[in-house]
Amino acid sequence: MMGDPRSDGRCSAGVSGSSRLPWQLRYVVAARAASEARRLSILATHRHADVQIDRTTRLGPRFSLWIPEHGRLHIGAGCDFRRDFYCEVAGNGSVDIGPGTQFVTANVIQISTSLTIGARCVFGSRTHIVDGNHRFRDHTRHLLEQGYDYRPITIGDGALILSNAVIIAPVGVGAVIGANSVVTKPVPDYCIAVGSPARVIEYFGPPELAPESLQA
Repeated sequence: MMGDPRSDGRCSAGVSGSSRLPWQLRYVVAARAASEARRLSILATHRHADVQIDRTTRLGPRFSLWIPEHGRLHIGAGCDFRRDFYCEVAGNGSVDIGPGTQFVTANVIQISTSLTIGARCVFGSRTHIVDGNHRFRDHTRHLLEQGYDYRPITIGDGALILSNAVIIAPVGVGAVIGANSVVTKPVPDYCIAVGSPARVIEYFGPPELAPESLQA
């Protein structure tokens, strides 16, 4: 699932170079050209915002941004957005994505404050990152009239977020978030968290850095 589609398509044993050429032309050469076309189009249509995308990053089919005001999106080198990525930055919000980070498919980011994603993180299919929750407890008003509660989100280097997870709180360095989990509270470094709401079930980092609640 997490293989690198940006590989140069070198021939494996038993597959001749000539028979593989059409595949290389479509999925390597043409894909790189399409990615660069998407990058240039995005930069050309977001001159009002602060958008920077490294040329070595791959933007797959249906990479889409919604930044109507003066928001910020910075994407580092060697990132991979395979397909159906959507990022929405409201107002003066900011999104920073570190180098080598991968998004598989159908990923959604919605930010009004800030999101910082570290280097070489991996996001499975249909993950959703959002920094706000609807207020709803005033029964005399519709929830759309009550505003939001926001919190900036950071996701540390090397974090792994598995498919269908929802992230609305910070995730630590090297942490693993299980499939179908909903992160509502911060997850410490090198912890595995699962469930809805997610709870930490294991720590696998340096012993001296283990959270007190898990040291036993």
